[in-house]
Amino acid sequence: MIKQHQGLPWVPYREIEAEQAAPGVQRRILAYGKDAMCVENTFETGSIGAMHSHPHTQVTYIISGKFRFTIGEETREVGPGDTLLKENGVVHGCTCLEHGVMLDFFSPMREDFV
Repeated sequence: MIKQHQGLPWVPYREIEAEQAAPGVQRRILAYGKDAMCVENTFETGSIGAMHSHPHTQVTYIISGKFRFTIGEETREVGPGDTLLKENGVVHGCTCLEHGVMLDFFSPMREDFV
């Protein structure tokens, strides 16, 4: 299985090992380079993405499920097809209301993930 694949032009999904990011949350680090990173997160119903911030701009695309997200001072429910922008330094987090999958895109890459 691929463990370090920074800068590789092809990253087959079947070769990426999932890791537990939090209780009920599985993370897969997909393609990435120093300037950008794509991460898949799978959430079980009721699992939580704790409130946090980081020095990266993050765009989240909801593939499936339903989530209650807080970004800054605003909270909304989101579902398939919705996208969210979290500017660097903005506090954000979520609760999974219905089992789901999301893709996160970070710029620059999250060195703390690898």
